[in-house]
Amino acid sequence: MPTQTAHIDETAVQQAKQRLGIVGAAPALTQAVARAMRVAPIDLSVLITGESGSGKEFFPKIIHQYSARKHAKYIAVNCGAIPEGTIDSELFGHEKGAFTGALASRKGYFEEADGGTIFLDEVAELPLTTQARLLRVLESGEFIKVGSSQVQRTNIRVVAATNVDMQRAVAEGRFREDLYYRLSTVQISIPPLRDRGADILLLARKFAADFAERYRMPPITLSDSARSLMQRYRWPGNVRQLKNVVEQAALFEAGTEVSADAMSRYLPAGSAVLSPAVATPDTHSYEREREMLLGMIMRLQADLRDLRERVDAAPAATRASAAAARVDEYVDVSADAPDSAFDLDTAPCASRLPAKIDEVAHIDISPAATPASLDDTERRAILDALERNLGRRKAAALELGISERTLYRKIKEYGLE
Repeated sequence: MPTQTAHIDETAVQQAKQRLGIVGAAPALTQAVARAMRVAPIDLSVLITGESGSGKEFFPKIIHQYSARKHAKYIAVNCGAIPEGTIDSELFGHEKGAFTGALASRKGYFEEADGGTIFLDEVAELPLTTQARLLRVLESGEFIKVGSSQVQRTNIRVVAATNVDMQRAVAEGRFREDLYYRLSTVQISIPPLRDRGADILLLARKFAADFAERYRMPPITLSDSARSLMQRYRWPGNVRQLKNVVEQAALFEAGTEVSADAMSRYLPAGSAVLSPAVATPDTHSYEREREMLLGMIMRLQADLRDLRERVDAAPAATRASAAAARVDEYVDVSADAPDSAFDLDTAPCASRLPAKIDEVAHIDISPAATPASLDDTERRAILDALERNLGRRKAAALELGISERTLYRKIKEYGLE
């Protein structure tokens, strides 16, 4: 017999979004909402992952409101904001005299929320001793107050969230493996804002309109160039950062059409403006990502041409000096070593060096002398990015401005495994 969680139709998802004020139509966001609704009636622990500021706090509310516990208490706890010395008392309560300042017994969140849902935000920040207590609650529903020896029981559903790579935290011994598997019975991944395409502009319009209405100010509008800038910017702070930037613009540019130049003043100084790794379904294609990557390569090639022109224009003495410095890339000679300690003619790398240092300044580095196809150049750029990031593909993809999926495909295509 099919359960009520077998399928969540689009209308129900839209109603859930409206109910909680979730703005956006990106497929990854819609799938995350639908997944939260599907798991809500089933009393399982849920782990919500996503970058800071991406809106993880909405999803425990969905799970609670669409569950049988919706009429019981819902308590949200920011584990990273509670000092390590008091976290056990906050979560599990304490008895009078349990520690200095404990003038009376106190219920903890697990006792207060009995029958309901508790949301543990930034769960990866919990101390290991507290993790052991939490594991016992998840396994048996039992806990002991600080300063007590009496076992108490609670009937509670735990939903946790983190922006930390939990598998790495487990590998580094910062998080218990058994607790990780208990918490992550079901995982929900929240997409970063840069991967939500047109949602960026939907949210920007909402934040601008809300600000104008709240403070009775003339609203701003965004020029085409400003909209393009906002969709190309990577938003490392996600929705939280977008709201901050839009509200600043709504205050200082009230009643005007905001240009890209004006909008850029509210972005962090020196911030990178890159094309998003994933666009909306209407605009996303691997060819488009290839074009973005090749555009970056072309800019690098333009920088190389500029460097060649500077080298050609420099006096011969300057070029010879630069060439001598180039030798250091091939040979490591200690400044304290005697002259006899190193013989350039017999060095293992001597075959790769020009016969005379003066000849380095006259090496032909024109494009014709170093032919390379776009595929070769693209392969080199990917390989260099992987080397710079010590093989971490996620970081390399971020540097190149492409999605991890595209990077994996390119690595396989060019045989870089």
